[in-house]
Amino acid sequence: MKTIRSRSDRWFDAVNNVLIAAVGLICLLPFLHVLAKSLSNQASVMGNKITFYPIGMHVEAFRFVFAHTRFFEALQVTLLVTVIGTVLSLTITILAAYPLSKPEFKGRKPILLLYVFSMLFYGGIIPGYILMKALGLLDTIWAMIVPLLVVPFNLFVCKTFFEGIPESIEESAKIDGATNFRILWSIVLPLSLPVIATLGIFYAVGYWNNYFHPLIYISSVDLKPLQLFLYETIANTEELLQEQPDSVRLSMAPEGFRAATVISSIVPILLVYPFLQRYFVTGMTLGSVKG
Repeated sequence: MKTIRSRSDRWFDAVNNVLIAAVGLICLLPFLHVLAKSLSNQASVMGNKITFYPIGMHVEAFRFVFAHTRFFEALQVTLLVTVIGTVLSLTITILAAYPLSKPEFKGRKPILLLYVFSMLFYGGIIPGYILMKALGLLDTIWAMIVPLLVVPFNLFVCKTFFEGIPESIEESAKIDGATNFRILWSIVLPLSLPVIATLGIFYAVGYWNNYFHPLIYISSVDLKPLQLFLYETIANTEELLQEQPDSVRLSMAPEGFRAATVISSIVPILLVYPFLQRYFVTGMTLGSVKG
């Protein structure tokens, strides 16, 4: 049966669509401005003539980023940290959330309180640094992984989702002689693919955007990830260009180089995001209500 909408409902939808489109455009304009700068010639950039479209179509800034900086090395480090960290985080989160989803699990409440406490309070930068040093993880790739291994919020989302799986399914498997690990692997995980995919995206984005821990724990140039590379490149643009030949320095504006560096760092995650957007939307409510 077709629902008849009132005129006020149609006006409400129209206003909402206009507002959403306006907000989307406001969010898009800064990106278009930076992209236009990265593709414009030096004179236009230096003369502040760039708005939201390139002038002169100049790609020297991108060539310089790819050929004369450690962009690809930093990208490899970030990809390695993201892949290893996401796999380990998902594994630990699932193995912790599954027993905590069982009311009969002994010590369940104290452990949950510890996770809640860690969500509310942070030990601080100095204790964290001392811990990393005591563990021998300073200036290693693990210093960018271990601090983010388990996010309590993600664990609670996973736990709540597990609680929504009908107990009768697991009880039937136990009657057939299945162990807890077998039930988790063969029954629970296949039923939990939505929450696993969502948490995987949350963890991957967290590792990809991680800037704070590399800044504190990493000193070797070869181990610096993309976000730290982005900061240092933008902060030291003038010095970097001064070291180049006159033919390179005089053909590229510093602002254009900064813009090209930012766009180059955004593109990898930007290409993946459209395929994963629905998981972000699902993650806003997934596991929030016990079914």
